[in-house]
Amino acid sequence: MEKWKKDIILFLSSQTISLFGSSLVQYAIMWYITLTTESGMMMTLYIICGFIPTFILSPFAGVWADRFNRKILIIVADASIAFATLILAIVFLMGYEATWLLFVMAAIRALGTGIQTPAVGAILPQIVPKEQLTKINGINGSIQAVIMFVSPIVSAGLLTWATLEMIFFIDVITAAIAIFTLLVFFKIPVHAKAAVKQTTSYFSDMKEGLAYIKETNFLKVFFLFFAVFFVLMAPAAFLTPLQVVRSFGDEVWRLTAIEIAFSVGMMAGGGIIATWGGFKNKIYTMTFASLLMGACTFALGVVPIFWLYLLFMAIFGVAMPIFNTPTMTLVQEKVEENYLGRIFGVFGMISTSMMPIGMLIFGPIADFIEIEILLIGTGILLVLLSFLLGKNKTLVETGKPVMTETT
Repeated sequence: MEKWKKDIILFLSSQTISLFGSSLVQYAIMWYITLTTESGMMMTLYIICGFIPTFILSPFAGVWADRFNRKILIIVADASIAFATLILAIVFLMGYEATWLLFVMAAIRALGTGIQTPAVGAILPQIVPKEQLTKINGINGSIQAVIMFVSPIVSAGLLTWATLEMIFFIDVITAAIAIFTLLVFFKIPVHAKAAVKQTTSYFSDMKEGLAYIKETNFLKVFFLFFAVFFVLMAPAAFLTPLQVVRSFGDEVWRLTAIEIAFSVGMMAGGGIIATWGGFKNKIYTMTFASLLMGACTFALGVVPIFWLYLLFMAIFGVAMPIFNTPTMTLVQEKVEENYLGRIFGVFGMISTSMMPIGMLIFGPIADFIEIEILLIGTGILLVLLSFLLGKNKTLVETGKPVMTETT
């Protein structure tokens, strides 16, 4: 087996183990807060604690991912989260079960995620040949979809017979396995920028990253597209459970069904993009997937039958990895290696902030206007935005396949 294949199997295995433990805890905490407080305000606070630290830290974490050993950064982030989880488990075991501690935990986990995400995005091109990036990103997307599907079920099952502290300990164990795997078995050389002594400050590096975006036409257009795209996605992402309760009924199985339909769709979509690879031009693949998501958003606003609603939710799930995979691959292929961390840092800021901003716009409106109307409106706008994406000359030129050098 080629070395890069062994490396990527080791890396993705360690990340899968760690992500599974983290996902178990995330769902367990969310349901614990829901069941013990029955407060929408408490849930809102938990969500805020889970995204603001990532948003604030992302640009700094992007600089670190370019300045330092990315493998060590991933290990440090994992270890920090595991240590905080261990402390929380011990405090809960001692009988101090304060809800505010769970908010602190959500913030610490968000900080860890903020450090880890740019490092993971930037390390993959160090391991994988460029022509294999689409396939590997597709496989990674499928793995994440499987975890999204399995972890809420496992977490719910565990909560029925185990305590919250036991689930915390599972996360600590999975993190320890992931860290041990990376430390002992995963060997890759440090990327060029991290191998030399840094003579500039963090802020100089950050300014360099922003200047790189400013000077790179495709990144400016790319990030602008994503900012608008994520805002328009907010109703489909956050308001559909509320829509289901209002329009179809408040049975728990209905809310579970939409989660399962979306997750199964994502698993299928990850498999499709990993096998197919998309159109030769990655922008056309993204355009196709975003058109599909726009059409599904519109459909979710008009279908009167719940089973049809589930079908469109599943198709939406299929489209997601078909959109995300070429997006990730395009950045990994086109951005200089020494800037990858910073570019993923800025991308992380956009992706973590724009959907909540969208919710600040659409959330209050949903109390006065039917969610169906919001979905129809944003669906139409997403379709129009998709056409603009597919017609943009700068992006279409950038999306052309990378020519591999022959010797």
